[in-house]
Amino acid sequence: MNNSSWIKPAINISDVCPVFRKHFKTTGKIANARLLITAMGVYEAAINGSAAGVFFMAPGWSSYHKRHLYQEYDVTSLLKEENVIKITVGKGWYLGPSNWNKWNRCYGKEYGVIALLEITREDGVIYTIRTDSTWECAKSAVLFSDIYDGEKYDARVTPGKWKKVGTFAVAADNLFPHDGEKVCEHEKLKPVRIFTTPKGERVVDFGQNLTGRLCFEINGKAGDVIKISHAEVLDKDGNFYTENLRSAKQQIEYICRDGPQAYKPHFTFMGFRYIRLDEYPYEVKADNFTAIVTHSEMKRTGYFKCSNQKLNKLFENIIWSQKGNFLDVPTDCPQRDERLGYTGDAQVFVRTASYNFNVQIFFRKWLRDLAADQFSDGGVPNVIPNVLGGGRSAAWGDAAVICPWQIYLTYNDKEILKEQYASMKKWVDYIRSQGENEFLWNSGEHIGDWLALDGPEGSYTGSSDKYFIATAFFAWSTSLLIKSSKVLGYDYREYEKLYNGTVKEFQKTFVCKTQTEHALAVYFNLAADKQKTADALARMVIENGNKLTTGFVGTPYLLHALSENSHADVAYNLLLQEGFPSWLYSVNQGATTIWEHWDGINEEGGMWSPKMNSFNHYAYGAVADWLYSVAAGIRIDETKPGFEHVVLKPVIDARLEHLEASIDTKFGRVSSKWAIGDNIVNYSFEVPNTATIIIDGQSREVGKGIYAFEGKNR
Repeated sequence: MNNSSWIKPAINISDVCPVFRKHFKTTGKIANARLLITAMGVYEAAINGSAAGVFFMAPGWSSYHKRHLYQEYDVTSLLKEENVIKITVGKGWYLGPSNWNKWNRCYGKEYGVIALLEITREDGVIYTIRTDSTWECAKSAVLFSDIYDGEKYDARVTPGKWKKVGTFAVAADNLFPHDGEKVCEHEKLKPVRIFTTPKGERVVDFGQNLTGRLCFEINGKAGDVIKISHAEVLDKDGNFYTENLRSAKQQIEYICRDGPQAYKPHFTFMGFRYIRLDEYPYEVKADNFTAIVTHSEMKRTGYFKCSNQKLNKLFENIIWSQKGNFLDVPTDCPQRDERLGYTGDAQVFVRTASYNFNVQIFFRKWLRDLAADQFSDGGVPNVIPNVLGGGRSAAWGDAAVICPWQIYLTYNDKEILKEQYASMKKWVDYIRSQGENEFLWNSGEHIGDWLALDGPEGSYTGSSDKYFIATAFFAWSTSLLIKSSKVLGYDYREYEKLYNGTVKEFQKTFVCKTQTEHALAVYFNLAADKQKTADALARMVIENGNKLTTGFVGTPYLLHALSENSHADVAYNLLLQEGFPSWLYSVNQGATTIWEHWDGINEEGGMWSPKMNSFNHYAYGAVADWLYSVAAGIRIDETKPGFEHVVLKPVIDARLEHLEASIDTKFGRVSSKWAIGDNIVNYSFEVPNTATIIIDGQSREVGKGIYAFEGKNR
């Protein structure tokens, strides 16, 4: 976009969203036209009244000061002889608060747009329309818009009193072509019921907790006001519950014009299942309301079902939580005054995420932002993009290594390893430099086993030793760095020595006490006696009534640590547990997404503290990778990643009559099914390329095809 200028409103327009415009003519026959554009804020662009593209909340969220992304749209079909281009801009992440500090502005204080319209005629002549001082600006009908608080729109407003824009110089070296997935609309849900709460509130229920925006259609009267609030759940009395939103308002206000009209917010999104009609001077009809699901463009690739309908619902909830939190960055939650790209949440879920959907491009973009925001000393912020400032916590910063390695495994993407390798190495070197012993990470502040149940009363963190966790992840990330080095042909000998030293120091220094500590020691291959440690973990689970006590750090590895070490029955006990705490507890409570807390709503219907109680938080949904890789037995061969060669080794349990899962890969679909009969187990596999099938300890090497086998019912 060389020679284009950043333009801005020349006057103070307060909270009103500005609209910029430019009139221009075209001559001759047009072969093609492309619009390059980005904004300080989020934008909607239209030519002659038609949208330039379907990217919602463009340009998305990136580390703007280092990687401000612009989009390119083919607008050939929109051009006429006489034309006008209009660009409306909302605050978005750039100008609005990007965390719970409502007065924090992480990136800038002024609306801005930069654009280039390049038009090529059939005779080869190229001419351009650029943002410059000849553009005009006015106040739009969007009177207020904020990611957390919502939007106010006056349908009576037609932009007028157009003024010349201001221009300002900004270094252009941070402008990059968009390298992620566009955010767009997907499912459209109609209400499943409309009711009045005990408090007399008029509430519409869409039956599914989702991320997106509400659309309503009415035949209105000019000046009538509609106010609507959004929420995830009802309280124990059946009333509309918004305390867990903290300071986020999640409201829309619409001022009607005369006649038929439709509205959906332009520059904000909500996390909700329910809407409350705070002011609505019309008859309430279900046909008038639609909830529009909004997330990054991702192709669905993973599927699961079994004879247990509650497990099926759990899996469905995991899918919905991924969709709800993959809106340009992998967020922790989509509803309260947070919605941040927590690195810890992303790394524990990345394997599941990459099986459920094709997220190769999604994570590539986010990991570039991680590398851009990585501190000069190699530390990694707790959130990416970094709007909190601090970080460097074990299990969170390890996303720098774990995420690119998993994307490589799922998609055989060596380029992401090559591109992220410097960042991966910087993180491991940062840990190595901490404290007096290069083989231990026993210093600094760490988040720990977040929301584990074995912590002191009132604590958000479990009882697991934070330095145990830190050193365990130090070893794990170092081991993955070694593997990455081997893939890329880099010298790994220095890190092999570091890894061996870390394992020895870990075994000398730490003793496993909690479920999380046992699970990490087993899964990360750190235990001096792996089987003995796994046996101890199994006993702990059984003695606790076949219930877990783990939090965000330990839970993703818990079932794997058990099933890979002769305790698949105990792993299934945990999976099928329905009492609190368990995955199926929330299903029994009516959840349609994954909860942040094992008991976000307790057995009496009471709520966890509203300070930290999201009902759409995907971290515990990481259990789906166990469903794929252990229950169904679909495993990646690390020597031939990307499912070029698959290991199919299902682990059955008599409490399930049948189970099946599939993942769509670049080679085709890999699927695994089993069904238990009287004395046998019937297996069916679909192999897209080559596979090793292991049943009852017997291995078979097969090529592409569909296979059926019988096994023992033990």
